[in-house]
Amino acid sequence: MSDQNKQTPSSFSSPSVSFITLGVDDLERSVAFYRDGLGFKTKGIVGKEIENGAVAFFHLQPGLRLALWPRQSIAFEHQLSLGPRDPAGMMLAHNVTTASEVDSLIACARAAGAPILREPKPFPWGGYGGVFADPDEHLWEIVWNPGLSEL
Repeated sequence: MSDQNKQTPSSFSSPSVSFITLGVDDLERSVAFYRDGLGFKTKGIVGKEIENGAVAFFHLQPGLRLALWPRQSIAFEHQLSLGPRDPAGMMLAHNVTTASEVDSLIACARAAGAPILREPKPFPWGGYGGVFADPDEHLWEIVWNPGLSEL
């Protein structure tokens, strides 16, 4: 079937993401990292009274929230086997407006205890960036991309 003839449900014709949920091994440790170490705003852990319901939400930008939910709860809720972490399975990116902002945010992550997996440096394609991992090995790329508006 050609791309022109594919039927797309109307709800996916303008896709958007409203939550990014990261599975974590220690919810309190991860909340402390994002709240205290990186300065993300949260109301804290909610849903503790519900079996497998404890979760924390952080507002990222209008219409987008980061959720931290224990991996064990995700596996239970969705009848999945709890496997090993896979840091290479996904990477979040935070684009900034200058290369110096990359340096500042990587320094903030380092001060919060994050391992720096890629020290800030130029990319072959003309940008500049670095990568750190959160306590559960989720990768965060901090990047300045001078050609972002053209993508």
